[in-house]
Amino acid sequence: MKFGIFYELQLPRPWGPHDEHRLYQNALEQIEIADRCGYDYAWQVEHHFLEEYSHSPAPESFLAAASQRTKNIRLGHGICQLTTNHPARVAERIATLDLLSSGRCEFGMGESASSTELEPFGVDMANKREIFEEAVRAIFPMFKDGGSEHHGKYFDMPLRNVLPKPYQKPHPPLWVACSQLETLAKCGEWGMGALGFQFVSADAAHAWVHAYYNAFVKRQKKLADYQTNPNIALVSFFMCAPTDEEARERADGDTFFQFCLKYYSSASGDRQRPPPGAVNMWDEYNKWKRANPEAHAAALRGGLIGSPETIRRKLRKFHSSNIDQVVLLNQAGKNTHEHICESLELFAKEVMPEFHDAHPKLLEWKQKVLNREIELEEIDTTQFTERYGGTMKAIAPKVAAE
Repeated sequence: MKFGIFYELQLPRPWGPHDEHRLYQNALEQIEIADRCGYDYAWQVEHHFLEEYSHSPAPESFLAAASQRTKNIRLGHGICQLTTNHPARVAERIATLDLLSSGRCEFGMGESASSTELEPFGVDMANKREIFEEAVRAIFPMFKDGGSEHHGKYFDMPLRNVLPKPYQKPHPPLWVACSQLETLAKCGEWGMGALGFQFVSADAAHAWVHAYYNAFVKRQKKLADYQTNPNIALVSFFMCAPTDEEARERADGDTFFQFCLKYYSSASGDRQRPPPGAVNMWDEYNKWKRANPEAHAAALRGGLIGSPETIRRKLRKFHSSNIDQVVLLNQAGKNTHEHICESLELFAKEVMPEFHDAHPKLLEWKQKVLNREIELEEIDTTQFTERYGGTMKAIAPKVAAE
């Protein structure tokens, strides 16, 4: 099993004049520590206008900075929004990061799931999948030597040689964000890695791994001419400390993350939100926490939050599901920089080696699946469609504009 770290760059109110600067610098320092400790991936989102939840509109700049402060860790767009960026600009930025990092770029793609983000760019929620698929078809010829052109419904690109070209040939590994669990199987169909931004049980992970690889092997329909990437990664809330009690005390920001995530993804059908500054999410979160102490405590018992032994025990269940990568999220809410750094170091020392050592066996299993030497059961996934799993069912924010 591989391990990644994940950044939304959350910044709850109130905002001081230097808070964003400190947020970015702390995150870069954390990635330096992760690189030194042997973590495999650092993932950075692209979001626009989502106050407090994510202050990360330019992952290409952040990851470029990280590339100059690290040596081995792979640097992933998790994801680049193909709906709010022109295909040529995407191709240019991905290739540039790949060159700056000497071939450590991972190209994650997505659509965005909020009209708050899409509307200012003139994109309708109803068309976003269609725009995404056309952008994929436009981008990959741009990575090849020489010029390319594209004439479609949403993008019209005359013949040009898009420069530079990626360091990795034919291009960096491909991933797609799965904001809904059903998209995991669609990623397999497309032949791309699945970045599952869900928080699921080990049983659900087992079912969706089967769905992904069965789609990859039996029902693959690539969107364009690209190199496939059979991989599945799932995000988990994370905080490692000497004891379970300490870990839960330090991980309060994880429930803020859950609260905001559910707020930005579950309310109205078009997910339109109040005007800027109309809602203080940190205040609303603390109101919810005071009113729901049991739900808050239950949420902190989920995910990979606990002592090294507790986390090791939980990870063994996921390892048996044949997940390729677990992406660890602990930059959330007001979790402190000091605690995040200590968590990364303790996990790397006490937990990670066991699962790194077992990774070759996973690769053997995967190769046999891809070669059709192992036939995976077609598991009915209808019982595993709950996006948030057991840790989030009781978190139901009801936030209105003031």
